[in-house]
Amino acid sequence: MREPGPEEQEIAADAERRRRRAQFLRELGEAKALRDRVQPRRARAARMRQQMRMRTFRW
Repeated sequence: MREPGPEEQEIAADAERRRRRAQFLRELGEAKALRDRVQPRRARAARMRQQMRMRTFRW
């Protein structure tokens, strides 16, 4: 068996990084959904702030 080349190692490392990032983003989404369910008033206030931010944003 031969040693994987630097390109193959880089591709494998990149794939691993993407997999970990996808997992992190999935967990982040789940955590935000849980927080919204547990603290509905705070979640509503955060939604309102975000809407105001979007309304006042200049292109």
